[in-house]
Amino acid sequence: MEYIFTLKYQLADSDADLDALVERLGAAGCDDALVGVGQPGRLALEFSREAGNAEDAVRTALVDVKRAIPSARLIEASPDLVGLTDVADVVGISRQAMRKLMLTHRATFPVPVHEGSASIWHLAEVLDWLMSRGGYQIDVGVLETAKVALEVNIAKEGIRHPVRSRGEMELLTA
Repeated sequence: MEYIFTLKYQLADSDADLDALVERLGAAGCDDALVGVGQPGRLALEFSREAGNAEDAVRTALVDVKRAIPSARLIEASPDLVGLTDVADVVGISRQAMRKLMLTHRATFPVPVHEGSASIWHLAEVLDWLMSRGGYQIDVGVLETAKVALEVNIAKEGIRHPVRSRGEMELLTA
């Protein structure tokens, strides 16, 4: 099956030559990725990777990128953090319909990661919620990839910001 996902990286100053990066990425097996460089020192790779499952697709891509650019630091795996418009696009409904679902079902709708004028959610949690309600066309590959992206992002943050006592944090945040 083909899995589509994006990996965003922070590059070291020594990795400023885009042509050299593209060559190294291709040689490391990332020839199935579109390379994007918007901000200086940043790299986005949109993969379209064939694999037996989403975890293998994302895991092998992470390994391939690390082999090609050892100094690159992962910023984010996506699809993960999304707004209502993003979810609506994935599901094939209007943003207004998605907002109405969220407002109508406040008690059961997934809790946002960030709430404000631009709230964001984990895509996997919202897609799981929509699947439990029924009546929505959810691409299983997208859901699978969103779950893996969520796991990668949580693991990355856990490494960056270790928690002293998981049990204590669970008591504080539950």
